[in-house]
Amino acid sequence: MKSLINKILLLTLTLIFIGFFLIFTAIWYFSTDLPDFDFLKNYKPPVSTKVYNSSGEIIADFSRQRRSFIKYEQIPKKIIYAFLSAEDKNFFKHPGIDAKGITRAVFKNIENIISGSRLEGASTITQQVAKNFLLTSDVSLSRKIKEAILAFRIEKTLSKQRILELYLNEIYLGERAYGIASASMIYFDKSVNEINFAEAALLASLPKAPSKYNPYKKNNLAFKRKNWVLSRMYENNFIDKKTFSEEKNRKINLKKKKITLFENSLFFSEEVRKNLYEKYGEENLYKGGMYVKTSLDNDIQLISINALIKNLESYDKRHGWRGPVNENVSLEEFKNIVLNKKNNYRNKKLALVTEVSNDKINIYTEENINTTINKQNFQWARRYISSDYKGPKIKNANQIVKANDLIFVSKNKKTGEYILDQIPIVNGGVVVMNPWNGRVYALVGGYNFDLNQFNRVTQAKRQPGSAFKPFVYAAALENGFKPNDLILDAPFVLDQNKGEFKWKPSNYGKKFYGLNTFRSGIEKSKNLTTVRIAQKVGLDKINSISKKLNIYNEPIQILSYSLGSGETNLINLASAYASFVNGGKKISPTLIDHIQDQNGKTIFKNKKIECYGCNKDYLKGKPPTIKYNFEQVFSDSTAFQMVNILKGVVDRGTAKKIKNLNIELGGKTGTTNDNFDAWFIGFTPNVLIGVYVGFDEPATLGKKETGSKAALPIFRDIVKQLNLNTDRPFFKVPPSIKLEKIDVNSGKIVKLKSKNTIVEGFKINSMTKKTNSINPVNNGIY
Repeated sequence: MKSLINKILLLTLTLIFIGFFLIFTAIWYFSTDLPDFDFLKNYKPPVSTKVYNSSGEIIADFSRQRRSFIKYEQIPKKIIYAFLSAEDKNFFKHPGIDAKGITRAVFKNIENIISGSRLEGASTITQQVAKNFLLTSDVSLSRKIKEAILAFRIEKTLSKQRILELYLNEIYLGERAYGIASASMIYFDKSVNEINFAEAALLASLPKAPSKYNPYKKNNLAFKRKNWVLSRMYENNFIDKKTFSEEKNRKINLKKKKITLFENSLFFSEEVRKNLYEKYGEENLYKGGMYVKTSLDNDIQLISINALIKNLESYDKRHGWRGPVNENVSLEEFKNIVLNKKNNYRNKKLALVTEVSNDKINIYTEENINTTINKQNFQWARRYISSDYKGPKIKNANQIVKANDLIFVSKNKKTGEYILDQIPIVNGGVVVMNPWNGRVYALVGGYNFDLNQFNRVTQAKRQPGSAFKPFVYAAALENGFKPNDLILDAPFVLDQNKGEFKWKPSNYGKKFYGLNTFRSGIEKSKNLTTVRIAQKVGLDKINSISKKLNIYNEPIQILSYSLGSGETNLINLASAYASFVNGGKKISPTLIDHIQDQNGKTIFKNKKIECYGCNKDYLKGKPPTIKYNFEQVFSDSTAFQMVNILKGVVDRGTAKKIKNLNIELGGKTGTTNDNFDAWFIGFTPNVLIGVYVGFDEPATLGKKETGSKAALPIFRDIVKQLNLNTDRPFFKVPPSIKLEKIDVNSGKIVKLKSKNTIVEGFKINSMTKKTNSINPVNNGIY
């Protein structure tokens, strides 16, 4: 008997020894190629770059993953309790592996194998950190052993707080959200400090299966899982019975972060993204966690968007109905189209025509409503023939649509009635900026970013036409011309290419005006007056100014450039106009004011604006002053004269439609050959607005669609809604300028005021000179 006991004891010890040997061998074997985890001590996960407008509201989030990093000290206890209850209740007690949890999982999995259920894991939070940061997600025994070894080692190196911080910032919680801070915003539009126990429990329910328990897609499953987490919190004494009952019955409002700001600023934020990508690279842009403060004013941006949309749609409708989106669409096909619709059509919805009679169109909308379009709401839809011609007036609905046509509709905001609609094919852009420093307040690159991301403010290269003329006149004023000089407006012929052909510019409407004043050449946008001035001044001087102001990169020495035949974009042309307002200085348009890295260190600041004395106590000396460091392109006296002339465009010229706004305004319309492009660049004392309208595939807008008709109304609708100080002068009259009353028609200085009298600004050193008179006889210009 004693011998048997000894044998059993020896066998037991042998088995124990073999077991320890096998365990030791396994640990040694799997430890040889384990990854290094020292980087976890100072690891910071990739964080998205966030872009903010001037009011501090987020307008863009650039990342491959949605993630915001939050330190352990900033994590609310309720979130910690929720995740510990759901994932690892013994986290602060075990050394990296939970022996009790493993034992429980072993017995539970035996039952699951017998019943054919899914096997359960027993990974601790530390093991999940090891897997997420250091290992793959493959399901294998070797990975689990490595995970356990790493968990032990991580626990010896890092504090429990650091491990939990890594876990809660790295864990995937669905909807592209990584970490609790990002998930809290995506599911509740709240910071982590604002969420309640129920919301914390819902977040803690997601790591197990983010897709399965996604509350946006599978609400019932998600809330059952949330209640289970709350019950575990109660069992673990993290909450009391009363709190458990209250939170279990609390209604959770899922609320995705407002995306209105994102949608309204897509063209602007995309320009910011390209700028950041070019300057800091892809890695910093999508993982560097930069803080980017921009100059975007959300109110001005929204005003600009609405003005552009309204007037593009107005242009589109006055040129006629282009027909339905599609024909012969069944109800089932329509529902599939709506279900798979990806684009945002702003205020327009798809509808299926179900029946047509003389005075109404019956439709079935994408909101599953059967309703009617009445005659007054489709009478606009005369058939489009060309940019200049439409079909006959609408007598009945059968002229427009038929049953099973797919169409767009919109709603009248006042009456709620449905209106027949269509997506404009014409497009355009708007930029609003500060003319003194170039800060861009608003940038709208087109009708709809979802439909077309091409930016007509920064990417569309188009001829500016007459909108370029002010720079010809500025060059002339810099070289001795006066605003009241007389210029002959008469036929002009120039041999080109060694006489192979003749260039014969003409005025709009084919008119000739004879001798007229210098300023009237701008006010009435006279081509022949402008060409003669350009020839007298010299293209080299004009091109020099256009190049300095970044209108043209390499202007060509041909006279047609004086009429805007080169190509530029809206943002460059608009910023060049700022030189008239700010006293002749070149400004560069800027969208970004300030950038910090994820540690709060400033890595970019708009250095064109400097504050002198801001670091001193101004109570003990002079107050601080703001100084703009910009290049002087032409004199402040020339700038003053040009502002005065461009005000005349509004008072008497091609922009007189906006005179009744009773605001100090100046600006210039622009229309290119055959009315392919329409422009208006206008300004107040402190805001400059540029507008462009045209087709992406160049084509005529129509013979009546000038800058005054197509572009100017957009400017009008914007400037009417801006909160402007109407009493402020443009700027102080420079010491080198003397003001005199002149007759606007003859240009002569007068003493008495009359209806034809205006106040003109003259450079003092030009007052002794006689009035210039350019004509065919004494100047040799034909």
